[in-house]
Amino acid sequence: MLFDPAAHERLTDRPWDPAWARATIAAVAADAEAAFDPDALWRAHPRDEEEGPLEAVTSLYLGASGVIWALDELARLGHVGLRRDWGAVATGLHERYLTRPDFLEDVDGPVPSLWMGEAGILLVAHRLAPARWQEERLLACVRANASNPARELMWGSPGTMLAAEAMHSRTGDEVWAQAWHASADVLWDAWEDGAWRQELYGRSVRFLGPAHGFAGNVAALASGRLLGDERRAELATRAAATVLGSAQRAGDLAQWPAVLDAPDRTSDEVRTQWCHGAPGIVASLAAIAPLDVLLAGGELTWRAGPIAKGPGLCHGTAGNGLAFLALFGRTGGELWLARARAFAMHAAEQVERERERHGRGRHTLWTGDLGTAVYLARCLGGDDYRLPGAR
Repeated sequence: MLFDPAAHERLTDRPWDPAWARATIAAVAADAEAAFDPDALWRAHPRDEEEGPLEAVTSLYLGASGVIWALDELARLGHVGLRRDWGAVATGLHERYLTRPDFLEDVDGPVPSLWMGEAGILLVAHRLAPARWQEERLLACVRANASNPARELMWGSPGTMLAAEAMHSRTGDEVWAQAWHASADVLWDAWEDGAWRQELYGRSVRFLGPAHGFAGNVAALASGRLLGDERRAELATRAAATVLGSAQRAGDLAQWPAVLDAPDRTSDEVRTQWCHGAPGIVASLAAIAPLDVLLAGGELTWRAGPIAKGPGLCHGTAGNGLAFLALFGRTGGELWLARARAFAMHAAEQVERERERHGRGRHTLWTGDLGTAVYLARCLGGDDYRLPGAR
């Protein structure tokens, strides 16, 4: 089989309900605002501390910057009215991070990463309360990360390339395009044998998914128009070869292994979630990969069903639903929007179940309730499957 049934749940029978989606968004945002502590920020959820305790995390993926980005996004979309001006809090997170970087056991001082370090914190602060010093510091992060051997979204240059693109869009300053191209040139030269090698967590491996590998790198290169038409066409050709060559096909279904070097993994090792497997491949490459294999990946995601781990973006039901929104954006097919909304209802139910089980919310962008709320908001609109937090 191409997916592990034990990792998934039966889809809820609840029909799409826009009013309930809006109520869930409002409840998640209100709970997050109420749970904020100026000293401790947001208390880490037990599910996020399975590998060890986390205190006052500031970064975008698992920390306060991600929560603030989501609250601001929901407010800009008109779904919530916030009780606090979060700009000053977002700005203060940078100094806190420099004083005590997140994940001290994994890093030696501040890192320029988008998701796990300084760049993401600065990008959110500049979005809410822009200042020149933030631009200068963020530009230094982008430049410092250009040759990062991680070569992936979470820690490496593809993440800081997305930050540079966002800043170019905000400011129009060509210095951001230049910094983006400097990173893109290094990344392009490192592409060998259909993908990139990640030097990450003491391993040397070629991941396929968007969080740590190929799909995220291609998406970073293809995002916007900074790449240029000629190189974009070459990127599409190269990406298609890898996507088609690594796909595991069975009838109208397609799946991808987590690691390019091990394409024959058995079903109990295959993951069907945004970070590894078909959902992330489809969501990340919808604008550039061949449509037939993307549709097969979307069908696999639908048949696998919602993820038993929970509702979040990185490895939860909402993240899988981004694949359906991406296919709706690519094809205009209402079936894919309906499927995205079905997963949205299930994810909202999972938020409720998790709150009852733990007696509290999970205040993160990529693993918890805030990311789920952003996904619900996108299902109300139906036309946005871009990477949350990267603009």
